[in-house]
Amino acid sequence: MTLSAVHTRSDAYPTRLSDETWLERKDPVFWGNWTPEAPLTRAQTEEFDKNGFLILKNVFSPAEVMKLQAESRRLRSGEAGLNADNVVTEPDSDAVRTIFRLEDESALFNRMARDERIAGKVKFLLDDDLYLHQSRLNYKPGFTGKEFYWHSDFETWHAEDGMPKMRAISASVLLTDNDALNGPLMLMPGSHKHYVSCAGETPDDNHKSSLKKQDVGVPSHDALKSMADKFGIEYASGKAGTVILFECNTIHGSNGNITPFPRSNAFFVYNAWSNRVEEPFAANKPRPAFLSSRDPKGPIEIVAGKIE
Repeated sequence: MTLSAVHTRSDAYPTRLSDETWLERKDPVFWGNWTPEAPLTRAQTEEFDKNGFLILKNVFSPAEVMKLQAESRRLRSGEAGLNADNVVTEPDSDAVRTIFRLEDESALFNRMARDERIAGKVKFLLDDDLYLHQSRLNYKPGFTGKEFYWHSDFETWHAEDGMPKMRAISASVLLTDNDALNGPLMLMPGSHKHYVSCAGETPDDNHKSSLKKQDVGVPSHDALKSMADKFGIEYASGKAGTVILFECNTIHGSNGNITPFPRSNAFFVYNAWSNRVEEPFAANKPRPAFLSSRDPKGPIEIVAGKIE
């Protein structure tokens, strides 16, 4: 692949070039206007805007969590007849690491993705209708769960999927308790205000290896050290039923899990309807549809009420 082949149109966030550079963010973080009727408090809205993430505790009840845990076990067991393209295993075993396209694989998780307790808050922050760019169920088993290296989701979604702007938010729903020991999500608060344009070209079919171990489109050690010195690192812990909202450009990663205690999270990426993906900005072809919804039929219909 030649750089000229994929870097010929106007691009606010160029990446995968010969040298790594830092760019200032050009898009808002909070796209709307806060009012007393908003689904988040003013303090919560300001915290998300400042830090690039927000932890919401006790969003789902213990009864709802039990239903979701049972569905998670069913999906992982193999009895659900999953589409093989939607399943990723651990780098050195056949243990299931991730199940993609949850909205297609499970009616229960489809319902969860449209729940106003998550989607309603994201719609408020993005000030637009939403569609699911990606969804997945992440497992990190006890003893053997592997780490996932530091990265910005937006860098990949922009380079390989063609997401134009930073107008997307991820929601991680904790299905098990996540604590400091079992490989929780780690984030650099404030890092979303800066964009690391990564060095190196995108190999063809990069997703086949990056889903297990990401080597392309990640900041250098020097860049990560500078960001950690500037912003610090926080880990997102919480009991099952907690929801973590984080902005698409927030630098994040997770450690391995050598404790006996597994963790699992449902993960939904909401993109603004006006920010639907185009041709990739730094790859010869887009990633497959299970990683990047390229032809959504319409915005999701947000629903209220408990998950039954």
